[in-house]
Amino acid sequence: MKKWILGLVLTCALPVYATVNIEDLTPQEQLGQTLVAFVDLDSAELVRPAIEQGKIGGVLIQWGNYSLRETRRLVDKLQSWAAKSPHKIPLLISIDYEGGTVYTPVTLGFDYLPTNMFLAASRDEEKTAALAYLAGQELRRAGVHINFSPVLDVNSNPRNPIIGVRSFGSDPKVVTSMGLALINGFKAAGIVPIVKHFPGHGDTQVDSHYAVPVVEVSKKELKRVHLAPFQAAFDAGVPGVMTGHVLYKALDKKDVASFSKPILQDLLRGEMGFKGLVVTDSLDMKGATSFCTIAGCAVRSLRAGADMILLGRYIRPLTLFDQIDEEVTEQKLMGRVTSAAQRILTLKKELGLLDNSRTIPAPIGRAYRTTLEELSQEAVTLVRNRGSLIPVSPEGERPSVCAIFFAPPRFADQLAYFAKPFYDYNYNVRMYNAPLSPQPKDAERVFKCAKDADVVVAGSLQWADRINLAQKKTLDRLLELRPDLILISTMNPYDIVRYPQADGVLATYGLNRFALQTAAEIILGRRTAYGVLPVDLPDHGPTALSAGPMRTHKRLVEPISR
Repeated sequence: MKKWILGLVLTCALPVYATVNIEDLTPQEQLGQTLVAFVDLDSAELVRPAIEQGKIGGVLIQWGNYSLRETRRLVDKLQSWAAKSPHKIPLLISIDYEGGTVYTPVTLGFDYLPTNMFLAASRDEEKTAALAYLAGQELRRAGVHINFSPVLDVNSNPRNPIIGVRSFGSDPKVVTSMGLALINGFKAAGIVPIVKHFPGHGDTQVDSHYAVPVVEVSKKELKRVHLAPFQAAFDAGVPGVMTGHVLYKALDKKDVASFSKPILQDLLRGEMGFKGLVVTDSLDMKGATSFCTIAGCAVRSLRAGADMILLGRYIRPLTLFDQIDEEVTEQKLMGRVTSAAQRILTLKKELGLLDNSRTIPAPIGRAYRTTLEELSQEAVTLVRNRGSLIPVSPEGERPSVCAIFFAPPRFADQLAYFAKPFYDYNYNVRMYNAPLSPQPKDAERVFKCAKDADVVVAGSLQWADRINLAQKKTLDRLLELRPDLILISTMNPYDIVRYPQADGVLATYGLNRFALQTAAEIILGRRTAYGVLPVDLPDHGPTALSAGPMRTHKRLVEPISR
């Protein structure tokens, strides 16, 4: 890892906490250590009484359009409430800093984290680890301890409605190598990475937020494909794993993983030898609440072997705590609660939260953005180039380009960077950030923009398996009008198969400014495309080969073997 990422550290001014051991805590305080409430700027006061009474051991900070300074103030406020609890035990502050579809450039003031599929397309483990290290430094500065990342799901099912670009791809070996790079980077920064969603959410056709996914592959196939990245992470010492609310019939015909003793104890702790922290996915998801209330699900998870319980959004923690406490007592689960609380207390000690030895790093400046820019130059993939459509070479002193991107308005600031290389080459640039679901008037504007342009570029966006029919209809019509159109798949690359008539296709695996600028430079012939397609597509396979002529180039950075 490069020397410039070894930033200086400063002592963090936190209250001094008394030394505390598990036997010092009441049964209710032990239970509280296992429970995690969701908070944001608007809902923090809801959890204050539970924190001050020691009935919440951690929080998950939710997405919000507020600054890094506001995030830090929120964390400080939460910890000041924890300092009023009976034993003054600090909270574990966690976050879903996963990248891509989960975080946008404006969330909580943190830097843009690219999608896992983007990182996999670069095949650059060293820079990926460096990026995670630098991102981890920023999390540390905000007072965050735990990051629920990386996703180690192998996206073997193209119709997966929730994972998509959150996965490193469809190859277990790539998922393993890139996942370990992120894990190592976060750990080096002092952030606790929690891998997810055990034992794998990649072969599902249902979103566990809204229903119960069922996976019917054999145990042999689960081990070969879906469990392999998790096993490698466990062997490498990853400190935590998150369970999925998914039913794996080959492992447990009755319970989803979060409630399953055969999965969490026999498989995870037994066969796979995992000794770290087991965390549930959020218990307000339908994959859980289809079977029980949130309180009932919390108890079922604890009984099965989970240590940290994510309660979910919009709850009143004190009311929920009383319900959980009553069931724990009735079912005589206090021994299991004590074991879980001990793991959490041990982690807090290791992080320096109990003796005021936790440090925060000094600002690192441009290092993060430089690394992301370099990764972008390696990740953007030339998927199809029939007839050598790319690079473009229009005639005239000032050619025109029409660039149309179907994307949410929040990405407008990122999209603007696509134009810069064209301006540098003295193009007349027309750009249109079209709605994801264009109306007839939007379609007319698209066609008008493209009509007389020398170069036409269009960016499609598909979040997961669902295609936006209005967007597809508009793009199909645009491809009829301009067969020379260059298509950029800006998010989930599975949408490429829906446009077989497009002769020139690039994939960016997300909307970040550096990837978009790299795509523009590839179109102009100023840069070579080095990205490797991380998933299998019909007629393409796992590489960027196409049905027509395409240049091949030696990679600048060879993958590091692990």
